[in-house]
Amino acid sequence: MISQQNVGERIDKLLVRLNPDITRSQIQRWITDKNVTVNDVPVKPNYKCQLNDQIKWKVPEKKPLALTPEPIPLSIIYEDCDLLIINKPTNMVVHPSKMHPTGTLVNALLHHVKQLSTIGGEHRPGIVHRLDKDTSGLLVIAKNDETHQMLAQQLQDRTMERIYEAIVEGDVDHDEGVIDAPIGRNPQHRVQMAVVDSGKAAVTHFNVIKRYAAHTHLACRLTTGRTHQIRVHLSYINHPIVGDPIYSERHHQQGQKLALFSKKLSFEHPHNKEWLTFEIDTPESFKHTLSDIEKRS
Repeated sequence: MISQQNVGERIDKLLVRLNPDITRSQIQRWITDKNVTVNDVPVKPNYKCQLNDQIKWKVPEKKPLALTPEPIPLSIIYEDCDLLIINKPTNMVVHPSKMHPTGTLVNALLHHVKQLSTIGGEHRPGIVHRLDKDTSGLLVIAKNDETHQMLAQQLQDRTMERIYEAIVEGDVDHDEGVIDAPIGRNPQHRVQMAVVDSGKAAVTHFNVIKRYAAHTHLACRLTTGRTHQIRVHLSYINHPIVGDPIYSERHHQQGQKLALFSKKLSFEHPHNKEWLTFEIDTPESFKHTLSDIEKRS
C-alpha cells in the first residue's frame, strides 16, 4: 500500500527500488505486459502513485527463445566469458522482428554463443544497445544478465563512450558543437523519429574532421542513445547524413549508402573493472564516399 512519502512517484521507479536486481526496462516491460496492477487495474509505466494504492506484481516466467541459430559469419573484435564486441556490417538488422524474422545479428550470435543475457527480452538476447540496419560498426553484447545490467547502467549513467563518424550535406558552421533536442516519434510520419517537445532527452556532441566543398566529415559522440539519434539531430540542424534513406531528400538522387558508422567504443569491464577501448578502421563504403566527394571538391 502506498504511503504519503511515495505519493506522486512513478510506479516504474518505485518498483525498481523494490526489486533492486531488476532493471527499469524490465520493470516497464512487466507493466506493459499487465503483470503489474494498481487496485487490480493495469496501468502505464508513468502512472504516479496515489495514497493507499494497492500495488500488485508478478515476476513473469522466462520463456525459451523461439529463435533459430544461423551460421552467419561474425566480425568479432573481442570476446571473453562475459561479453563480445562485434563489428556489425551494414544492412544487418540487430534483432528479429515481424519484418526481419531471420538473418539478424541475434540469429548469428545464437549460433556462435552458448549463452546470452535475457534482460533485453525474448527476441533480443544479449543486446545491450543497437545500431540501425544501415549503420555499421561496434556493438557490445552481453553473455549474462549481470553483465548486461552493469553495461546498461553505464549507458544510463552516460559513462560508456560511443564515437561515430558521419559525412553530412553542406558546410557545418562550427568546428564543434552540441545538439540538445528531445527526440520522439514523428507525428506526421510514424516510421520516422523527429525533434519534438514531447520527446525524450537527446544530446549529441560533434566536431569537424574535415571540410569539403559541399560536405563535412564529422565525429559524433552520443551522450544519450535514442532511435536514429545522430541521423535525426544532424537533419534537424539542416545537415542530413549523406545517403540517408529516411532523413535526406537527396538520397534517391545520389543512390549512396548511409555514410555513418560506429567508430569507437569505450567502457569499464563490468567484472575486472578494466577500462576497455575498441576502435575499427573506416569501412570501404565510407572511404569510397569520401573519395567521390573529394574528387568533386
